[in-house]
Amino acid sequence: MKKLSNQSVESRALQIDEVRLVSDLRIMHAKVDELYQMVSNLKRRHHEGDIHKYADQPVLNEDIEHVDDIYLWFVSLKDELRRQHLMSRKK
Repeated sequence: MKKLSNQSVESRALQIDEVRLVSDLRIMHAKVDELYQMVSNLKRRHHEGDIHKYADQPVLNEDIEHVDDIYLWFVSLKDELRRQHLMSRKK
């Protein structure tokens, strides 16, 4: 993957790859919110036992693995943000 510019985005126009990234991030935010709302509704409306009873178990297991992967990626982003914050405070 191509590394994007380190230059501040406030003082210049975005390059096409940066525009694509911003667009992808906005779509991701919307989809994460949509998933959160769907899961919240399932939890509110149905008992966990019923979810397991009626779920296509192989598909549910795959969904759980995907969400685990997403969670770990978000944790790595959070850790990187903390490292950057600590480094900027030391300067």
